[in-house]
Amino acid sequence: MMARFIPVPSCQFRFGFRELPPSSSTLYSRLLEVSHRRFPIKCSSSEAEDSVDSAPSLSSSSSSPSSTSEVSINSSTYNWFTVLGSIGMLDTAYLTYLKLTGTDAFCPVGGGGTCGDVLNSDYAVVFGVPLPVIGFVMYGLVTALSSQLGEGILPFGVSKSNGRFALFATTTAMASASAYFLYILSTKLSGSSCLYCLVSAFLSFTLFFLSLKDVKLQEIQQVVGLQICLALIVVASLTASYSPAQPIPSSSGDIELPYYSTAITTSSSPYAIALAKHLNSIGAKMYGAFWCSHCLEQKEMFGREAAKLLNYVECFPEGYKKGTKIFKACSDAGIEGFPTWMINGQVLSGEVELAELAEISGFSLDPSNEAKQLQ
Repeated sequence: MMARFIPVPSCQFRFGFRELPPSSSTLYSRLLEVSHRRFPIKCSSSEAEDSVDSAPSLSSSSSSPSSTSEVSINSSTYNWFTVLGSIGMLDTAYLTYLKLTGTDAFCPVGGGGTCGDVLNSDYAVVFGVPLPVIGFVMYGLVTALSSQLGEGILPFGVSKSNGRFALFATTTAMASASAYFLYILSTKLSGSSCLYCLVSAFLSFTLFFLSLKDVKLQEIQQVVGLQICLALIVVASLTASYSPAQPIPSSSGDIELPYYSTAITTSSSPYAIALAKHLNSIGAKMYGAFWCSHCLEQKEMFGREAAKLLNYVECFPEGYKKGTKIFKACSDAGIEGFPTWMINGQVLSGEVELAELAEISGFSLDPSNEAKQLQ
């Protein structure tokens, strides 16, 4: 038998035994090779174990770069969140300034008037709060969360997993709202374009997909139900905010609108004309205001010819400005929003489909007199 010391990377010597040829064992009973320095020694039974013992140290040393790479990827992702969130804050801050000051927007595509039409529409306010202000707050929240997650330091003792979940929930709400606003832009505001609105929608969707990439698959499966509920809550809240009946402007607002007439672009069908004649004959009234977009949409349902037959009451015939009182006929009827229908003592708020108006008013086509009714 022969003992020998084997140097290892951790400045230790391993101590092993191996069989020597018979000739060597007769000459030397024990041979011990030691360096001039003293180090702790570790005994191993065979050289096969040496390779097994060395494996953990190799894997341990190789795991460090992998861990460092993972942290680097997450930090890079959060940096993207911070950059995109900051761009969104600049975009919405500019829109907030335009909204609060009434200044025309600089739009390289479509012109400032088109951007201003969107910004000054009924859909640019949610429950009385300007939409750009809400966007600025949401982008600010994303920027703050991402920067703190990147540093690994969250306030109030919030864990990193909860912080990531909060970021995911925030971007989900923003993406849901952006999808709803794009629907509004393409349907209710068709023909208008707003580059800043499109940029904000792009940023919201990008932030959402980045947060989706950061959440693990098993975590997505756990929160997908909550994510759907959150999107539904956002859409329902916005729908409730954009009530079909437009409120009367507050008398305290510093607004001045001279009266103007609106042109109806659609043609009337024979059915719409017959319905309008019937509504007029039973004393049904439609109360509205010249600046009310929903009132115009209601008239567009009837068309040019039929709208002239309606018993329409304008509640601000001399325009609107601070201190202007609503027309007495509208005040006596207790009108609080536009358009409002009064049919046989029943009050209907907002736009109403022609079929529903026909049902409520008792209008039906008499087969024996149908041709005459549709004339």
